[in-house]
Amino acid sequence: MATSHGKDGIVKVGANRVLETTSWSLTETAETVDTTSQGDAARTHILGQTAWTASIAAYLDPADTTGQEALAIGASVTVALYPAGDQSGDREYTGTATVTSVSPNSELSSVNSVSFELQGNGALTKGAVV
Repeated sequence: MATSHGKDGIVKVGANRVLETTSWSLTETAETVDTTSQGDAARTHILGQTAWTASIAAYLDPADTTGQEALAIGASVTVALYPAGDQSGDREYTGTATVTSVSPNSELSSVNSVSFELQGNGALTKGAVV
């Protein structure tokens, strides 16, 4: 089994790398529709629609105009998430998403940071970098 380290993760908006990322996560969900009838001994369901969301955390870098600054609230972006780098054969997740939350943070004892929440708009594509 091949494993990778989170230090190799990458986030891109379009073709541009988002600088200073510290983590990202991806959540895929599927709704179900209940099809249970009266008298059934167990519940049944069918698959409804799928959805996905992504969260990105980074050290705040206002000079990153094509990465962090492109993730403006309400923006529609093409995002690519790479868990182990972006070389040929590496795993990638891509899709169009709307930026639904931007949360800058400043604390006395840490580096200024920012987090972004994205809601997928359409299907998520999973594959390998070509």
